[in-house]
Amino acid sequence: MKRTHRIAILAASALGWSLPGAALAKPVEDDVAARCAALSNVRLADTTIESAIMVPARADETTLAGDVPGYPGFCRVVARVRSEPGSDIGVELWLPARGWAGVFHGNGSGGFAGNFTLGYSGMAEGLRRGFATATTDAGTAPATPLEGDALIGHPRKWRDWGRRSTHVMTTTGKALTKAFYGREARKSYYTGCSTGGQMGLIEALYYPQDYDGILVGAPVMNRTWGHASVLWNYAAANREPGRVLSDAKLKLLNDAAIAACWKQGHGLAGDRFIMDPMSCSFDPQVLQCKAAASDTCLTAGEVETARAFYSGPTTRDGEPSFYGWLPGSEMPDAFGWSFLQKPVNHQPAFGGLFKWVFGAEWDWRDFDFDRDMSSVDQSLDKIVNDATRGSLANYAARGGKLIVFHGLADTLVPPGQSVDFFERHAARMGSSSALAENARLFMAPGMMHCGGGTGPDAFNSTLGIPPRPPSFDPQNDLFSALIAWAEEDEAPDRITATRFADDRSGKITMQRPLCPWPQRAVYRGVGSTDAASSFRCEAPAKP
Repeated sequence: MKRTHRIAILAASALGWSLPGAALAKPVEDDVAARCAALSNVRLADTTIESAIMVPARADETTLAGDVPGYPGFCRVVARVRSEPGSDIGVELWLPARGWAGVFHGNGSGGFAGNFTLGYSGMAEGLRRGFATATTDAGTAPATPLEGDALIGHPRKWRDWGRRSTHVMTTTGKALTKAFYGREARKSYYTGCSTGGQMGLIEALYYPQDYDGILVGAPVMNRTWGHASVLWNYAAANREPGRVLSDAKLKLLNDAAIAACWKQGHGLAGDRFIMDPMSCSFDPQVLQCKAAASDTCLTAGEVETARAFYSGPTTRDGEPSFYGWLPGSEMPDAFGWSFLQKPVNHQPAFGGLFKWVFGAEWDWRDFDFDRDMSSVDQSLDKIVNDATRGSLANYAARGGKLIVFHGLADTLVPPGQSVDFFERHAARMGSSSALAENARLFMAPGMMHCGGGTGPDAFNSTLGIPPRPPSFDPQNDLFSALIAWAEEDEAPDRITATRFADDRSGKITMQRPLCPWPQRAVYRGVGSTDAASSFRCEAPAKP
């Protein structure tokens, strides 16, 4: 995906690497180098160690773009696990040369995966904390995050991507970590967003012994309908001429939606985002042109496009089939509504999944949602949709901690999925309070997919997007909060999200609290609305 690909490039740049490979310097110390090289001779079932090479430490740097944090020297291991024909799961592991904290840290990928780089930002953060840290290509190479055509006719790769690859990364990474340090990790944590979020939920639901704590953002749950939703949006804008929404029209929609929701009491005056868009109603028809078309109004066709985005996929009778996008998400961002309207390699974004079912010649123009989605689900539901099933009971019973975060302006993974996931598992465990002993959800107003948007989006150090939230502080960093919860039983009751100035100066322009669902941040009525102290976390009144 574009945003996660950009994150990977930033992370690799911060590490001083040129992708896809790295020019590695001489070992940092001979005995560690010998132990690193010896990992090439470790024998694990179905596993080939392709390389084990030392990477020297790098000091912090100050550049025109801002501070670039350094990292300690580490042993970089690349392995491939081939357990059966058609399965080929890549694993990359970074092992600190000194000061290992006794922690194993797994990281997720994005989109169709296919390479290691999408996990590098989280790995860099884990390394700075002294963790042994790993990622996987999800077994989908030579696919790329946005392009899944390479997976046509390879159902074993679909299964590895949908369920098994993260567990393989974890068991392989832990075994190599033990071989390097001579002892097992005392704790293990996982972090990931988007597809990486799905990978983390699969771990909690089906491999509960793998991790003590799991932090996931914007997790993909219903993979088939998630891709169908992206196709629905693309088709709405492109089936007929004159229906694509320009950047000017998206800004018009965004301004009108924010104003409408503010009047309904779901936002604050002056905010460029909506605090509670799930409770707001907005009909873009209020912007329909009454005279000649212009950038100050929407044509009838543009109104229909916007309505399709808000409604999400529906049946011919108008009944909802999946989630739509929330008011306040209408942004001309590289990963926003404009992205969903534009082709990727001459097809809708992530359209390759439909070619797995209908063949390489599949054409989006011929797709009928009422007719064809049953074929998609019949072929792929039991392969890629496991996050919609399963139970958190075993993960909770072993004391595991799960934190999920989701932007309320996300335009790739509907935020309602995360809310419904928590409500479903709360019902299974008896109550929301029972679930909250082991799992908490934080919804971020104004944040897009895994970050970005117009709201405060800096609260997760593993995303690696400068400027980062201060590390190691459980009050404003979800990864630190997860660790404190798992190791000190300090459950996160409030996280401070920060918005920094767009000029990369590091200046803080706003801070707001994120509250565990179903609580929301409520303005106290006094104090600056840019200060987190002016808000309290409060559960909504029961109807």
